[in-house]
Amino acid sequence: MTRLPTACVIGAGSSGIAAAKALHERGMEFDCFEKSDQIGGNWVFGNRNGMSSAYRSLHINTSRERMEYSDFPMPKTYPDFPHHTHIAQYFNDYVDHFGFRDRLTFETGVAHAGRGRDGVWTILLDTGETRRYDVLLVANGHHWDPRWPEPPFKGSFDAVQMHAHHYRENTDFRDKNVLIVGIGNSAMDIAVEASFVARRTFLSSRRGAYVLPKYLFGRPLDQVGVNALTPVLPFAFRRSILTAMYRIGVGKIEDYGLPVPDHKLGEAHPTISADFLNRIAHGEMTWKPNIAGLEGDKVRFEDGSVERIDVIVYCTGYKVSFPFFDEKFLSAPDNDLPLFRRVFRPGIDNLAFIGLLQPLGAIMPLAEAQGRWVASYLRGEYHLPSLRDMEADIRRERARMFKRYVASKRHTMQVDFDNYLYALRKELKAGAARARAAGFTLPVRPVAQELEAAAA
Repeated sequence: MTRLPTACVIGAGSSGIAAAKALHERGMEFDCFEKSDQIGGNWVFGNRNGMSSAYRSLHINTSRERMEYSDFPMPKTYPDFPHHTHIAQYFNDYVDHFGFRDRLTFETGVAHAGRGRDGVWTILLDTGETRRYDVLLVANGHHWDPRWPEPPFKGSFDAVQMHAHHYRENTDFRDKNVLIVGIGNSAMDIAVEASFVARRTFLSSRRGAYVLPKYLFGRPLDQVGVNALTPVLPFAFRRSILTAMYRIGVGKIEDYGLPVPDHKLGEAHPTISADFLNRIAHGEMTWKPNIAGLEGDKVRFEDGSVERIDVIVYCTGYKVSFPFFDEKFLSAPDNDLPLFRRVFRPGIDNLAFIGLLQPLGAIMPLAEAQGRWVASYLRGEYHLPSLRDMEADIRRERARMFKRYVASKRHTMQVDFDNYLYALRKELKAGAARARAAGFTLPVRPVAQELEAAAA
């Protein structure tokens, strides 16, 4: 049998371990490097590598059944929306169940990844060691490099300013005036927590948003209407159904004292909260428009109002960053990195990204599907389309995305959960046919071990 290419996986978070498991079960030689001392990435509260954004009370906002890997169900003893400690334990159990913990190297980061003219990757570890691999799988996450307001707000602020990435618990907000900036999921979670201990809690945003409940009709929202027809139904039809259910279950967002969104439901990444609308309706929080300027210990808003503020928490998202790549080789300016089905970079046939997408749903099952896709590709059981066809597919995908979603750095890699999996299954069948026609040849020539042997 032809020797298979060797692979390096960067990161042992939820996407990295899904990719590692796929390689392991298909008999691939690989190493997975993790900067922290444990599995779980963003779901490890107080992660030693400083890259986790988890806070003490964090629960998932997608349901248990929609987040779990397909062949490893979460325990039924878990609640519908588990706590971060449940998720971290689940990831550890997943690795141990499938038996590949020995392929994970902890407290070891990738300082630099360079691709030579022969296509081989030279991986410089932060330990000073250098290794060579035929393939690189990047699963370093995209919720760890804080993005601050761009451009910064005018003026200066004399009190505390922090990014949501550094928020851990609400105790520091007690009896203070707290301003949360943003209207995404983190903004609403932190605003709710602040409202229970702060003197006053404000939430400022540039635009309105539809706030979705976690439950509708007694079921987790992301399980309502989920069936095999979802991917083939036109989005406009699905949106009309969801809009009707939203009107019945929630009502008009402006009746809660929030601005009318400047977009239709489904045209922005969903904001999900079980408590935010209640806290607004009870007068425990106050919405404010965008910040017009910072004035010492006060903040002026675009409606002319001024409030004294003790703490500002910026929930303004994250940068998509690859610190191990030379910027000229590959980067994601404005969080935008075009990829074929959010995995392959046309022209670089031995580089794959796992979990670099923003789904309407959980990332984990999608990362699992991506890992299996990449493993099939590396074994020669799937062949990619031509460069021209991949680039055309990327253009079509991006045109649909930018037409649907609000123009924002938040919406550069959006996918629908069920649609993505459905389209990927179709592509796998097409790629398998291409592989059969090519005689199941390996698409990536394994040469790293030969180079290592020659150097020795």
